[in-house]
Amino acid sequence: MRVHVVSDVHGNSADLDKAGTGADALVCLGDLVLFLDYADHSRGIFPDLFGVENAHHIVALRTARRFDEAREFGRALWADLEERTGGSREQAIETAVRGQYAELFAAFPTPTYATYGNVDIPALWPDYAGPGTTVLDGERVEIGGRVFGFVGGGLRTPMRTPYEIDDDAYAAKIAALGEVDVLCTHIPPDVPELCYDTVARRFERGSSALLDAIRATRPAYALFGHVHQPLARRMRVGATECVNVGHFASSGTPWVLEW
Repeated sequence: MRVHVVSDVHGNSADLDKAGTGADALVCLGDLVLFLDYADHSRGIFPDLFGVENAHHIVALRTARRFDEAREFGRALWADLEERTGGSREQAIETAVRGQYAELFAAFPTPTYATYGNVDIPALWPDYAGPGTTVLDGERVEIGGRVFGFVGGGLRTPMRTPYEIDDDAYAAKIAALGEVDVLCTHIPPDVPELCYDTVARRFERGSSALLDAIRATRPAYALFGHVHQPLARRMRVGATECVNVGHFASSGTPWVLEW
């Protein structure tokens, strides 16, 4: 049995179309949407709406952790757009996200098992997930005789991305899985080496409830993404191999699990 695993697709539909080649199934750990590419500020919904120079500026503010200033700058841009177009921020974002989802979901092979990332909009997924794509969040599925558990989304941060939830709600989804062979999440367990991004030079939020579940239930693998350039891409926690499956948007290469 061969399963390919991707995360942080961020608009890379060209490579996603090939990600399932040679595999019995594809697993996607979320973040399909590309709102703003921190490596190339010309790509994403934000520069499409507001231009590259404004993208440069908001990235600089966020990188400097000047989140309040970044939010004020963004609010001013959105207010101007709404005044000029007569449409709302929500309408503009939904239209752009729908365009990306139409292309990305069409690239998924059959079968695909997917969960949400923190920048995804779960309410839109049913409009695009075809019969070959199974969407799971706080749920289990058997793939080739092994039990996979899926938990999507991220925890609350100053970035305020679309699918961030409270710690208690996230912990409840983890607990609902019980014992699984492969634990699939978008964010990592709360281990410093797995949460630190060496390029952004900051810690992303990991889940302590996820770490507790790994220690208690001892899955063979805990797979995740979210941290694009992690200090450690994999490490063992007790009996569990914890693996950041990689930043698919830049690598275009899935992580491979075989048994």
